[in-house]
Amino acid sequence: MPLRILVFYGSYRSDRKGIRLARHMCEELRLRGHLAELIDAKAVGLPIIDRMYKEFSPGEAPPQMEALAAKIRQADAFVFVVGEYNWGVQPGLKNLTDHFLEEWFWRPAAIASYSAGRTAGVRAALAWRGTLSEMGMLVVSSTLAIGPIEEALDDHGRPTGELGHSMGPALSKFVEDLAWWAEAAQAQRARREPPY
Repeated sequence: MPLRILVFYGSYRSDRKGIRLARHMCEELRLRGHLAELIDAKAVGLPIIDRMYKEFSPGEAPPQMEALAAKIRQADAFVFVVGEYNWGVQPGLKNLTDHFLEEWFWRPAAIASYSAGRTAGVRAALAWRGTLSEMGMLVVSSTLAIGPIEEALDDHGRPTGELGHSMGPALSKFVEDLAWWAEAAQAQRARREPPY
């Protein structure tokens, strides 16, 4: 049975490179039989957080927030494609995630990081691990770190060069780990209601 997996990406830059990894991730998940959808924080366009989704009365949240809340609740798992800004997280993606809380609960998340350099965004991935865990997600142990991103994927998200073609085994492990936890969480939710 295919899993519903949302792939989140959060750069607002005009010349964004990480979108390559987000597109590649969606394609790889689909090739493995899953229902993957890219959620681009820039395209969703939520305002700087003033009120969380849960703080709106039913039917009063902005339409794009309401639609995204429904998608998050229906998803089996999440992939966060994260870039590193000065050793930290991208503000656009952090802003999007902070609009929600209970919607994230009881599902696994995986972190794929990237950068223009050799550090491949791992410091941002480390920061995201604690954040996603605090938001009620189980963060899987497998990670994917790609850098320099321009040497690994072309503008359409296709692997290029030695770096791009060498990431296959790590990507397979990453997807398999996420799918295993997503199936386990699915089975547990079917067996009994979450504790709160």
